[in-house]
Amino acid sequence: MSDLIDRAVTADIGSASEAVVTAGVLEAGRQADLIVGTGPIPGSEEWLAEEGTDIPAERQLAWQLACLRIQLAAGIDSVETVMSLRRCGATWATIGRATGMTRQSAHERWGRQVAAILDPYGAGMPPAVPDDDPVAP
Repeated sequence: MSDLIDRAVTADIGSASEAVVTAGVLEAGRQADLIVGTGPIPGSEEWLAEEGTDIPAERQLAWQLACLRIQLAAGIDSVETVMSLRRCGATWATIGRATGMTRQSAHERWGRQVAAILDPYGAGMPPAVPDDDPVAP
């Protein structure tokens, strides 16, 4: 086998793979900016008009939902985005709707991983996380 082929099939690609995923996540965020918008410039009249309303939080939630959809379509592991959505108050029903699955399916896919991140000691979820985990029949 040639040196080039040997190098190609034996090289440690861990850091290269991480770089590709990072680039994909960053691009998903850029694409979500194009879909949802970035919101008004801080200090502008539009920004002041939104102060004290639900619009900034709704925009952030919409942005994260768009990121989740883009990441899934691109084959990127999206557990961190789901965790962030849960911390922002997104229900499993909303996450399921964004991903084309039921509330139960979304919980089954990410619930355990998200709980391990947000509640590693079993002391209870942060207050912002909705208490909407599906109950087994």
